[in-house]
Amino acid sequence: MTERKEQLAANLARVEERIASVCAAAGRAREEVTLIVVTKNYPASDVRILHGLGVRQVAENRDQDAAPKAAACADLSLSWHFVGQLQTNKVRSVAGYADVVQSVDRTKLVTALSSAAGRGGRELGCLIQVALDAESGERGARGGVAPDGIEELADAVAAAPGLRLDGLMTVAPLAGPFAGRQRAAFDRLMEFSSRLRGNHPAANMVSAGMSADLEDAIAAGATHVRVGTAVLGVRPGLG
Repeated sequence: MTERKEQLAANLARVEERIASVCAAAGRAREEVTLIVVTKNYPASDVRILHGLGVRQVAENRDQDAAPKAAACADLSLSWHFVGQLQTNKVRSVAGYADVVQSVDRTKLVTALSSAAGRGGRELGCLIQVALDAESGERGARGGVAPDGIEELADAVAAAPGLRLDGLMTVAPLAGPFAGRQRAAFDRLMEFSSRLRGNHPAANMVSAGMSADLEDAIAAGATHVRVGTAVLGVRPGLG
């Protein structure tokens, strides 16, 4: 084993232990929670090591980093998630490699993603990003639609050719009534998920929780957690 592989293997084992522990405490089967490793700022060589260690779901938040990395790892069996705020001029590129876009927060983006998916002959999974710090009609500080906009946006995704409505995503807010209250934030997201599944039963994916708060997310019922630093450590970025 190389030093980097040993480091990543040890970090993955610690994260796995955390996930298994909170699943047991919450009375959930370990298989109910999927780990997505956020590989932003880390090279394709790390993605290859992670794949060798069993990771199959990876996430990126900037197209300029993600596109060449996905191309360099095209021979690997990986599912790529795009989790950053997405501008419409980047949609065509993202639609070329992403399997799931977790940051859908406006109808203009839905239209662009649908068009790009059609051109590429692909089906893109979509999560509605919910901003728990946003007032009605506004977007959150880190992207996301206000809670009262979930239903309309979900209907738009479900009706769009080439798109598949998979569920909801959130980032624990830094401001507003849920600031510093991660468990309460994730509980609220699960309430929204339950309502969404009333009209869209297959949209059962709930992406919430990162390195610092994955326990709160899993305890609340999240199906996917997005973990970067706890797996990859703190290293210099790609530049």
